[in-house]
Amino acid sequence: MKIDKVRGDQVARGDRENVQFELSVEPERQVFVAGTFNNWSRSATPLEYNPDRGHFKASLHIPKGTYEYLFVVNGVWVEDPKCAERVPNGFGTVNNVLHV
Repeated sequence: MKIDKVRGDQVARGDRENVQFELSVEPERQVFVAGTFNNWSRSATPLEYNPDRGHFKASLHIPKGTYEYLFVVNGVWVEDPKCAERVPNGFGTVNNVLHV
């Protein structure tokens, strides 16, 4: 079994899945995804605009587990409208929930 290293932890390749993040907003925007899978970094995971589809998209290999996330659009936290599962956060709003 081949092992990948993720921030000092060992994770088997079979314990990761490819996850697609998509958001439809105007093309002039800067869009990122931030969550517990990237330590809530507002700029580490950009989404790229796909003019053929009219939305922003990113594909990530994420270890299996349950995560919370939000999009960051031009510096503003935005919920994923396609994600039905949400949990309250400590800021009086909600985070989306991702099960990988």
